[in-house]
This record gives sequence, C-alpha cells and structure tokens, in this order.
Amino acid sequence: MEKEQNPNPKNEVSENIPDTQDEVKTSENKEDIKEKSLDDKILELEDKLARTFAEMENQRRRFEKEKEEAYEYGGFAFAKEALNLLDNLDRSKQILMNDQSLKNSEVLNKTLEHFDIIYKDLISIFAKNEIKPIESLNKKLDPNLHQAMMEIEDDQKEPGTIIQEIQKGFTIKDRLLRPSLVGVSKKVEKNNEKNSENEENLSNK
Repeated sequence: MEKEQNPNPKNEVSENIPDTQDEVKTSENKEDIKEKSLDDKILELEDKLARTFAEMENQRRRFEKEKEEAYEYGGFAFAKEALNLLDNLDRSKQILMNDQSLKNSEVLNKTLEHFDIIYKDLISIFAKNEIKPIESLNKKLDPNLHQAMMEIEDDQKEPGTIIQEIQKGFTIKDRLLRPSLVGVSKKVEKNNEKNSENEENLSNK
C-alpha cells in the first residue's frame, strides 16, 4: 500500500516555524526598557550625588563662618562684663570728687591721678582687642550707637545733638558692645510763646 501523502505540506511547515520576527522585536523592546531604566538610575544617582556635594559644601561654609565668628567674637560676653570696671572707676571718681572733706586735698589729687592711669590702661587694653569707645558728645543721635535717656533744652545746639553722656558706649570690631546712654538737645520753649498760645486758647473759648 502506498503511504498517504499530505495534501498540504507547505501549510504544515509554516505552522511549525515560529514567528522569529515577533520574538526579535520583543527582545529588542525589553533591551530598550532595560537601557532606559539604567539611564534613569544613573541620572538619579548623579542628581543625588550633586545634591549631596552641594549640601556638604554649604555645611563647610557654615562651619567656616561659625569658626571665624567664634574666633573674632568669642570674648564678646567677657568684654561686656569688663566694661563694669570702667563704670566702677568713674563712679568712684565722682564720689571722691563730690566729697567735701577731700576737696582740693593732696590725697584726692593723687588718688584721682591713679584712677586716671588705671582708666587709660584699661582703654589701651581694650583698644588692642579692637574694643573702642563710641564718640558721642556734640554728635547727632545715631539709634545704632546711642540711646537717648533725656531731652535738655538748649538753643545753642541743633535739636537731636548729644550734649550729655550718661554712660559711655563701646563697639567690638564692627559690632555694638553696648550703646552710649546720652542726653540730647531740644529747642527752648519760650514763655512768650506759651503765653500767646494760652491767650489764643482763651479767646477761642
């Protein structure tokens, strides 16, 4: 008997051959996805590294600034307390000068001389550490350096001029250590002007 021949051999072969083109496209797409995801990860890591380096640089700058300020202004509190020595010297000097029993005596003069020497020495030590007194008398009131404690009538000075220094102020480098406590001038209120104002007020009633 003769073997039965397959009537459609071509179709049978085509059915058994896999679609290699589709498989190639799928594998290419997978590789593209992998490559893209790797690129994204690399970009993400680069961004994180850049941010980390920027933060480290900022921290370094902050540390350097804090170190410089600590070096320059580390003695700020001590310097402020040390000013009490000058204040006590001034107070002691005023008490002695106002003591009638010591007035014009040799003892008083010698004592005041020693007080002046100590005061000048302290000012010299402060100056070496860039602690300097604020110039106040006959200057215009500066709120950044002076604190007005009172107003004093004075027609000889322009209003707002410092004519009395109650307590001397100081700076340390470019910072205010303490303000000067001062009295400033104001215009004298004349009695004639007051009387005329009172008359006008009475006439208007």
